[in-house]
Amino acid sequence: MFQKAIGILFTLFTFHNLFAQQRTPKIVFVIADGIPAELIEKSSAPNFHRIVSKGLYKRAFVGGIKNAYNQTPTISAPGYNNLITGTWANKHNVVDNNIKNPNYAYYTLFRFLKEQYPQKTTAIFSTWQDNRTKLIGEGLSATGGLKVDYSFDGYELDTLQFPHDKQANYTYLIDQHVINKADSTIRTAGPDLSWIYLQHTDDIGHRHGFGNEMDKAVLQLDEQMGKIAAAINFREKNYKEDWLFILTTDHGRDSATGKNHGGQSDAERTTWIIANKNNTNAYYKENIPAIVDLLPTMARFQQVEIPLDNLFELDGVPILGPVSVSNPTLNATADSVTLHWKSYKPKDKIKIWVSYTNDFSKGGKDEYELLQEVGSAKENTTVPIPPGKTFAKYVLQGKHNAVNIHWHR
Repeated sequence: MFQKAIGILFTLFTFHNLFAQQRTPKIVFVIADGIPAELIEKSSAPNFHRIVSKGLYKRAFVGGIKNAYNQTPTISAPGYNNLITGTWANKHNVVDNNIKNPNYAYYTLFRFLKEQYPQKTTAIFSTWQDNRTKLIGEGLSATGGLKVDYSFDGYELDTLQFPHDKQANYTYLIDQHVINKADSTIRTAGPDLSWIYLQHTDDIGHRHGFGNEMDKAVLQLDEQMGKIAAAINFREKNYKEDWLFILTTDHGRDSATGKNHGGQSDAERTTWIIANKNNTNAYYKENIPAIVDLLPTMARFQQVEIPLDNLFELDGVPILGPVSVSNPTLNATADSVTLHWKSYKPKDKIKIWVSYTNDFSKGGKDEYELLQEVGSAKENTTVPIPPGKTFAKYVLQGKHNAVNIHWHR
């Protein structure tokens, strides 16, 4: 009888999985600018709590690895590009809000999705027009003429509809307009990948720092997120769709006043992630996730296969689903490098690759040499540095993901 019951449960589980697989994956990710984690954690915000009750919340970080080659300014545009490319600023080359010379060799999630699934649709809802025109690089030859299917942005330039005021109430009105456009577009068109960007919280932080005004702005954001959550719920009830909803921020703020950011203090580097899914892996549970982890997470959810050359450049690790390896570090001597990693599949093997060029960053291709294949549980290995070499990219590739680290003399 027990075995028969187990068989029935297995069959039901199989049918459930089959049904889940038939549902079309859709993604909405939101960047709400400049909100410290402690403000989220102390807020009574009901919609945040409702999402987290069935999903996840965790502190995260931006700014790259502190004092390392990939340290990144805790400024807005670098933070956005960290997320949409899955790389730090040493690769994507966005180091401030001027966005002078992005390196489009490092694809955004929008480009990965469109190149694999041209029929899938994308959307952006944003105060800043630069998010579409410069970061995503819509229509540029360097991005293959990438097109965003639904775009509602550039409202910071519309001073007739949104006259600027010193209290920054206009950015709240813009955010409300952005949310209304996102709500209606999600309900009617259901884009496969949507980016919502909201500015008001950062403006309030710069003007007032910590206090009642910032707390109010967080509650206003919560109300806006309730509207997006309702739109997602509408789609899931009425269509065969499975929605991943991610909410995060691009940087923290200074701990003294809450008015500033851009440096490498713990307060400026500390962010957070809220999502409506909870099938997190050991990497997520045992580490502080990074903003760069969201691209591989979303690509996996959308069943986007990232080409190997691009995969070897990603700085993030998926937080949902299986994972093999994370946290690469190295120690170098005059003639060798010892690589260290964190293993999540100790019975598996890790392939150690090296390239002594960085031609990928110039739009070219790097040739990789397989140095070793070692047991993942070892969590370290030593490899020689050939005479005359002054730079190397090491990639540690497991069954479920790869991580990389650079060395230079």
